Amino acid sequence: MERSRVLVVGAGFAGFETVRHLEKHLGPQEAEITLISPGGYMLYLPLLPHVAAGVISSRSIAVPLYRMLKRTHIVPGGAIGVDLDAKVCVVRKITGELVNIAYDQIVLCPGSVTRSFDIPGLDKYGRGMKNLAEAVALRDHVIAQLELANSSLDQDERRARCQFVVVGGGYAGVETAACLEMVTSSALDHFPRLDPSQVRWTVLDMAPRLMPELGENLGRAALEILARRGVDVRLETSVTAVGADSVTLTSGEVLPCRTLVWTAGVAASPLIGTLGSETVRGRLAVGSDLAVPGRRDVFGLGDAAAVPDVDKGDGAICPPTAQYAMRQARVAAHNVIAGIKGGGFREFRHKDLGLVVDLGGTEAVARPLGRELRGLPAQALTRGYHLMALPGFRSRARVAAAWGMHAFAGDDFIRLGFLAGRTGALSDYEHTHAYLSREELGEQVGG
Repeated sequence: MERSRVLVVGAGFAGFETVRHLEKHLGPQEAEITLISPGGYMLYLPLLPHVAAGVISSRSIAVPLYRMLKRTHIVPGGAIGVDLDAKVCVVRKITGELVNIAYDQIVLCPGSVTRSFDIPGLDKYGRGMKNLAEAVALRDHVIAQLELANSSLDQDERRARCQFVVVGGGYAGVETAACLEMVTSSALDHFPRLDPSQVRWTVLDMAPRLMPELGENLGRAALEILARRGVDVRLETSVTAVGADSVTLTSGEVLPCRTLVWTAGVAASPLIGTLGSETVRGRLAVGSDLAVPGRRDVFGLGDAAAVPDVDKGDGAICPPTAQYAMRQARVAAHNVIAGIKGGGFREFRHKDLGLVVDLGGTEAVARPLGRELRGLPAQALTRGYHLMALPGFRSRARVAAAWGMHAFAGDDFIRLGFLAGRTGALSDYEHTHAYLSREELGEQVGG
């Protein structure tokens, strides 16, 4: 029997787990599995703020594909276009070479990119928190601002370098601000010329409440924790312009600032726009079986897919979280196997198990199965959850050891300087211009 060619696009939570289940339940003679990934690892995104804060190393949350996957062919590159009718995916390898990869079944989980708006200066001066390079670069930048402010005699420059603004009051923004505020507070002992009152973190969000998914009580608790540390949280507020040394707020106020971190949500990968298929708010429209309607050979899941939330109904779609992506992967793998071996497709259903938010140190808020926790119990649950969710014993051991070492020895506030000569802005990392238009896709596949 000729082997079926299964192509999985993306090695995030959804893609990685899909491939693991396919390897487990499909024999080598039944399917040839190919995974497209530019980095060679699965990134455990929820712990990026800990990398930015220097609590754990970047390697700890990069789960190696070549160690974890046994017989999957990994293509080092990114998918930039898919012709669903020709069953061809166009991949730009990390060398820049374009290759066409034919498939019989395709699982699309290319993830998301930072959602930005047409705000003057944002692309040039804003900093993201979507990958390891951005997290490490942000840590370097924050420490550099303290070093430069400490050595400057210009009070205006000092004030701008000591003001840090995070746009986005969701989990990514709150955890980033909370963890990095602890870095700057601890670092002040090493910079005696800095006035602690000048070092300020500000969180901006257009919503009326902080992390509304947590509920009113826990949202208020998180707000109180941040306020106690001196973090200025401004709700129903965002930015209208970003400059080299200032940001302008929607209120009209201008803050002296050399650091703006943009975490105001995500948008589906631009790859989805090359499909010519129906979308829901930019995400690929799929059925409850994760298949594109009318196509039993195309599946979508994770951040880039609008997966119906069957339990909620009324047109609700699943949130773009790791919890949902990992469980969608099992259903996607089952349905791919059913398409190869024969059998019925399974419907994706999942009830939210709760949320955890790590605020650094001993502080956290969590809502497991509807219960509300805060402080040490929430922190123990949060870190226990991350250790269980991390694939692989080595990764878990590295993270646990790093947490223990940081609690015992603290931070050395080392700036690695890998980005000397580069800005570290969004445009350096998220190459959204790299995707093909429908016309270019047709020429590439047809040629």
